[in-house]
Amino acid sequence: MVMEEMTPEDKYFYLYLQTNPNTTQIGIYPITKKQMAFDLGYSIETVHALMDRFIQHYKLIRYNPETRELAIKNWGKDHFHKGGRPVMDCISAELKEVEDRSLIQYVAEAIRKQDVRDLYEAYCKNEEMMVIEEVNQQEDNNLYITEENEMEQTCPSGFTLHSQKDQLAMDPTIENETPLLAHSISEDVKEIIAFWDENGFGVTNINGKQQLLCWLDDSSFSQPKAVILKAMQIACANNKRRLTYVVGILKNWENESLKTVEEIEQYCENQKPDYKTRLSADAIPAGRAIPSKFVLDLTAGEES
Repeated sequence: MVMEEMTPEDKYFYLYLQTNPNTTQIGIYPITKKQMAFDLGYSIETVHALMDRFIQHYKLIRYNPETRELAIKNWGKDHFHKGGRPVMDCISAELKEVEDRSLIQYVAEAIRKQDVRDLYEAYCKNEEMMVIEEVNQQEDNNLYITEENEMEQTCPSGFTLHSQKDQLAMDPTIENETPLLAHSISEDVKEIIAFWDENGFGVTNINGKQQLLCWLDDSSFSQPKAVILKAMQIACANNKRRLTYVVGILKNWENESLKTVEEIEQYCENQKPDYKTRLSADAIPAGRAIPSKFVLDLTAGEES
């Protein structure tokens, strides 16, 4: 399949999936599409197309968009040639971290080494027992659900029936919570794009805009739009109107666990050096020091 069907771009992407820094010993690892796009230098649309081709056409991977975990089908067939206690301990430790246990069964089907496959299937059986217990517990709880509680459970998190009716009255074109969320985000997108275009980041740089807009949905900030605009303002103030500069600022703030603009401003204020005090204390003379008793004689050394 790799030799006969895949394009050079497909081969490059498949190699990346097996060798990127997020890979694990078990063939299941967390990774975001935004990170793939950043590492490969592709747009989000290109990554979406490649992922869809590998999932639907080649059937070589699976991806859970909720847990953002990716599984490689033939990982076990290609990698598990030797076992031993250290390898089994490593596999067991990494299997415990997998959130979507269905991916474990997906990878286990291609494993040829029996002891490793048994370890994978043991985790699948444990997951099945946990699911059965949860279903039984849910059935027991349903016996005591009142009509009012049932209405509350059917509402999406963060929305009430009353608030949804109010929103529908304001915008009749909205049929459910998903268009409502998309509508609110679209205003943020417009504001960021407008700032980008009006401040010299590049009106025709569509790829840069797309990569920056990914931070609206795929970041840890509680105020993503305001934080992105703050980073762009800093880039303008430093005359660094480039995507890499803005993304570098955003990554630094994420590493510092800063969630809001207020936290960022407080952090920047604490980190800001007192330039005036430093310059006055470390004043540098503007030239070589001249001795106080020195007398300048322009005719010295000349013959009369």
